[in-house]
Parts: sequence; C-alpha cells; structure tokens
Amino acid sequence: MKFAVIGGTGLIGSQVVNNLNAAGHEAVPHAHSTGVDIISGQGLDEAVAGSDVVVNLTNSPTFDEASPAFFQTSMDNLLAAAHKGGVGHVVILSIVGADQVPELHYYRAKVLQENILAAGPIPYSIVRATQFMEFMDDVLSWTADGDTVRLPATPIQPIAAKDVAHEVAEVAAGAPLNGTRDVAGPEVFPLDELGRITLSRKGDGRTVVTDPTAGMFAVVKGDVLTDKDAHLAPTRYSDWLS
Repeated sequence: MKFAVIGGTGLIGSQVVNNLNAAGHEAVPHAHSTGVDIISGQGLDEAVAGSDVVVNLTNSPTFDEASPAFFQTSMDNLLAAAHKGGVGHVVILSIVGADQVPELHYYRAKVLQENILAAGPIPYSIVRATQFMEFMDDVLSWTADGDTVRLPATPIQPIAAKDVAHEVAEVAAGAPLNGTRDVAGPEVFPLDELGRITLSRKGDGRTVVTDPTAGMFAVVKGDVLTDKDAHLAPTRYSDWLS
C-alpha cells in the first residue's frame, strides 16, 4: 500500500513512516521541509495524490485559542486534497479524554479535528493516545520555580511515543475504523508522583509540591485522561526512563 504521512518528520510521524516501510509498504513523509504546507495547501495535492492512505500527524504550533483555526483549516485542506486524489482512508492522532476537558483550547481543537474528519467524505480512523512519556520534561518546566516544581495529582497513563507510532501504523494499514481506537500506557500515576519519579531517576534534586491549581492539567476533573479499556502498550515508565 502507498501512504502519505503528513507531519512525517516529527516524533511520531518519522516512526510511523519507518514502521510502515519496514512492513513492506511505501510510506512517504511530508512536511514543511519537503515543501508541503497544510495551511496554505502548497504541495498538498501532489503529496496525497495516488495514495491509498493519508496519515495526518501535523500539530498546531500553539496550544492556545489559535489552535482551533489551525485544525479547521488543515483538515479542510487535507480532506479536499485527499478526496481529489482518490484516497480511501484518512487517519489522525488525537487524545484520550479530549472531549472531557473543554476548558483547554487545545483539547477542544482536537475534538474539532475529530469531528471534521468524521463528517467528511472519506473513510477514516482516529487513534486517541494518552499523554506521551516524552513530554514529561515539558510538563515539569511549565511550573518549575527555583528548587520546586508544582504539579497537581491528576491521574495520567503515560505512553511511549514508539508505542503510539506502532498503533498508528497498525491502524493505518488496516481497514478504516470509521471510529476510534484508544491506546494507553500500562500504568496510571498521579502526575505529582510521576514528577517525583522522573526527577529522582534523573538525579534532579528539585522537590515536587502537590498543587491542585498548577499547570495545564489542573483543570482536568477526575481520571478522564486515563482509559482502563484502551489497547495497553507494553512500555512501562520505569523502563522508558532507563
């Protein structure tokens, strides 16, 4: 099968391309660096033409109120190009529980992206993943102040990027779900505890202070960012840290 992977040079996209090619398919990465702009549409028709499947792994450059416009424009352009190019399956990556956190602009934007895809003319699949292990350093940096890091006790079920890429490639190579597949890591942690584990394993002497008002995840209510019924990935956080 032939795959066009838009955003195919990023953390997930590059691994999806490698996985698909290793399985004997033809997966081509497309990004700004290859002359494809999903917002202006430049190069998009040529990128997707003749592909069996398009995998869209592009992401908004910001997490703020500008993110819905990014996903509206990018999905409109992508679906138009894919329809014109005879594509039979479009795949996107979203977030477990995004529809349960309307307080966050970015999560509302991801739900908008899902809805645009589902309402479009092409068979589709949505892979929803929990929080990436690779993003933990960013989470720690958001509320770091001197020798302390403030984090809420929000339940998190971290997943390794390589496991996300495996799931995306598997879904992309299969029949369209016309629905979603949730994927998650094998363990649930309170975010503050995950912060302490991370700093300890890295020999970082900063202290994590539990603060229910700190950072982006403070607005999350309950355990909506976890999913015990998801496809559970194999990589445990302690092994990933190693």
